[in-house]
Amino acid sequence: MLILGIDTSCDDTSAAIVRNGREILSNIVSSQIAIHQRYGGVVPELASRRHLEMIWPTTDEALKQAKIELKQIDAISVCYGPGLIGSLLVGVCFAKALSYASSIPLIAVNHLEGHIFSAWLLDEPPEFPFLALIVSGGHTSLVRVDDFGKYTEIGKTRDDAAGEAYDKVAKLLGLSYPGGPIIDRLSEHTDQDIGFPRPMLNEGFDMSFSGLKTAIRLYVQEQIEKGRLDDEQIAIVCRSFQEAVTDVLVKKTERAAKKLGLKRIVLSGGVSANKRLRQKMTEMADSLGFKVYIPPVNLCTDNAAMIAAAGYFYFQHRIFAPDDLTATAYLPLGPS
Repeated sequence: MLILGIDTSCDDTSAAIVRNGREILSNIVSSQIAIHQRYGGVVPELASRRHLEMIWPTTDEALKQAKIELKQIDAISVCYGPGLIGSLLVGVCFAKALSYASSIPLIAVNHLEGHIFSAWLLDEPPEFPFLALIVSGGHTSLVRVDDFGKYTEIGKTRDDAAGEAYDKVAKLLGLSYPGGPIIDRLSEHTDQDIGFPRPMLNEGFDMSFSGLKTAIRLYVQEQIEKGRLDDEQIAIVCRSFQEAVTDVLVKKTERAAKKLGLKRIVLSGGVSANKRLRQKMTEMADSLGFKVYIPPVNLCTDNAAMIAAAGYFYFQHRIFAPDDLTATAYLPLGPS
C-alpha cells in the first residue's frame, strides 16, 4: 500500500511516499528558513506564498525519488490542522484537487497525530498503549495513546510551547532563527548553570514556560546594563535555559508514565531533535526500565512521511476525508 503524504502546516513544504505505513520511499522537505530568518520568525503570508510555489515541485520530486507514478498511489494523506491557516489551505486545496483529478481517496490527518505516528517509521515501533510527549514550536502535550484514534491528553503547556520559548529566548540574546538548534549548540560550550526557575516542576502534568522566559529577559537586561553580555555569558544563559526546559519536560513525562503505569514513551516533535532532551529522556527511561522511542532528527521536525504513516492507519480503518474538508488552524487531538 502506497500513501502520498503532504504537509504544509507551517513553513516547510513536504511531500513523501510511504509504503505500508512503515517504509519511507521518499521524504522531500522544502525549507523556508532562509526566507524567515531575517524576520526572526515565520511570517505567515510569506510562508503561504512559498507553499504555493513549492507544493507541486515538491510532490513531483517525491514521486520521482520513490520511482512511483501517481496512478500507483492508494491514498493521499494531508495534514489539515492545527497550524497556520494560510499554509494549511495550500496543502489541503492541493491534496483535494489531486484526489479529485486522479480519483485517489483522500485522508485528513491531525498534525499532532502525525508526530505520534512518526514512531512507526522506526525499525521497531512501539506497542499500544504508550505515553507520547509531543514538543514543538507550537505544541507541548503529554498524550496517552491506547490505540489508533484513542488519545487522551494528560497535560499541556498553559502558555508558550517549549519550541516557542526557545525561539523567543534566542531573539532576546540576539541569536538567529530558528533558535532551538543554536541554543542547543551553544549550550555545549559551558557547564555553568545560573539556576533559572523550573515552573510547575512538582505540580501535576501541565507545563508553563512564559515565567522562565520572563526570568531570562530580566537577567539578560541586567547583564546588558552591566556590560557583561559577552559570548561566554550568552552560552551560559543558553545552557541554563535549556537545562530548565528539559528538566521540566523529562520530569513531567516521568511523573505521567508512573501515574498511568506506562513503560513505553514516544518523544516526538521538532524539539525532540534537541540533543540534551534526547539524552535526558533516554537516561530517565533507562534508570526506570522504560523503553523510549525517538525518531531520527529528520523525522522530528515537520515532514510528510509522518502524515503518510498516520494516513496508513486511516486507510486500514476505511476512514476518508469528506468532500467539504477544509483547513483548521486550531484542532485538538481527539478521537479519529
